[in-house]
Amino acid sequence: QVQLVESGGGLVQPGGSLRLSCAASASFLSISRMGWHRQAPGTQRELVATISNGGSTNYADSVKGRFTISRDNAKNTVYLQMNNLKPEDTAVYYCRAVGRLVGKILPLEYWGQGTQVTVFS
Repeated sequence: QVQLVESGGGLVQPGGSLRLSCAASASFLSISRMGWHRQAPGTQRELVATISNGGSTNYADSVKGRFTISRDNAKNTVYLQMNNLKPEDTAVYYCRAVGRLVGKILPLEYWGQGTQVTVFS
């Protein structure tokens, strides 16, 4: 059972751009918030950006002005436009969603399996 599927990662030179996508499966009845986290080897997972169902966003200070999060509620998909990438952006990027699955009452947290972003240093 796959609830969240990320795509769009890859290899890029410093200053380049990538666009990540995360699609939630049809098993979700509703999703209140979606976002992106990242984790580099030997580090703790950190929040990158989140967006509510109503479009309210927040960003980590390290990516403000460079990354933009957006979502398509009809498709249950969240995007992360990453511009002016830096070597320190290298990490596995994970999609996160808080929502209800069909047949369930309580909203829960779900994670994708991650997509690798590598920026040459």
